[in-house]
Amino acid sequence: MHPRREFLRLLALSAAALGIAPERLPAATLPAGEKNAGAGGTGAPMVLSTWDFGEAANAAAWQILERRGSALDAVEAGARVPEADPENHSVGLGGYPDRDGHVTLDACVMDHLGNLGSVACLEDIVHAVSVARRVMERTPHVLLVGEGALQFALAQGFERQNLLTPAAEQAWREWLKTAEYQPQPNIEQMGKRPPAHDRMPGAGEANHDTIGILALDHARHLAGACTTSGMAFKLRGRVGDSPISGAGLFVDGEVGAATATGVGEECLRICGSHTVVELMRQGRTPEGACREAVERIARRYRPPRKDLQMAFIALHQDGRYGGYALQQGFSYAVTDAGGTRHVTAPSLT
Repeated sequence: MHPRREFLRLLALSAAALGIAPERLPAATLPAGEKNAGAGGTGAPMVLSTWDFGEAANAAAWQILERRGSALDAVEAGARVPEADPENHSVGLGGYPDRDGHVTLDACVMDHLGNLGSVACLEDIVHAVSVARRVMERTPHVLLVGEGALQFALAQGFERQNLLTPAAEQAWREWLKTAEYQPQPNIEQMGKRPPAHDRMPGAGEANHDTIGILALDHARHLAGACTTSGMAFKLRGRVGDSPISGAGLFVDGEVGAATATGVGEECLRICGSHTVVELMRQGRTPEGACREAVERIARRYRPPRKDLQMAFIALHQDGRYGGYALQQGFSYAVTDAGGTRHVTAPSLT
């Protein structure tokens, strides 16, 4: 056997004996088969998005990708689908309000060149993701917030609309009966879910709190978008990870893209999506990079927290993809020329 190959084989065996996962080895030391491990890898167009409602978002994005459209156009089109769905109470129209009764939206878009736009605490505009793209393309800035973001959106021709639907208002008024005025990161799960879900932010259909969407187009360009109405009944002015580059979303055209869902405060603490992309740069598989980011969050808590959810999905520039979650129950949708499939992400618990 060639000396170098024998060295690599022994290194891999030694790592296994020590309990080191292959994706934690530097890329240069991985055996050839494991360098290419992970789903995908063809470099063909595809789109990934978080949670089950990502299927509808992917369908809109795929219509653009299959016509050889850009990844940026695709992720914007995909994110607009849940934003306009009044039955989705955590994104856009129909999102649950803050504790003062105001629906505020956060969104971010980013392309393969590092162009970036985002908005936070935006009110009265359904498609926050499209306002974020206008910030990217028509201003010298990256992030607009609050009243300034609304003024910009109106100047750009976006229509003003009340985002508080009757169903969301009813849920808010019901919450007010027993609400305490203090931040509770799991408050969006209270009241209507089985007990196992009531204490787990980010789990269960009532709190699919963000849609993150990543795409790779025919030119092998990457783009991503992330949009949310944030935690239900949050303190007014609260902003999570979704509109923050490097936290809720990060794209590097030479490496890959990642997006996050779950409790935004935890993602902000480790710059989660940027961490995932940098780990892929170092040779981790997409799933391995997502897992390591989740582990960094988990290590903050001894004993481990069972009332916390955090998850990532990642798309490599070569088409490999993967995801990982802190708790069971996270899934994401993948669409390519072969159709759409739902992937249940592995988790630490």
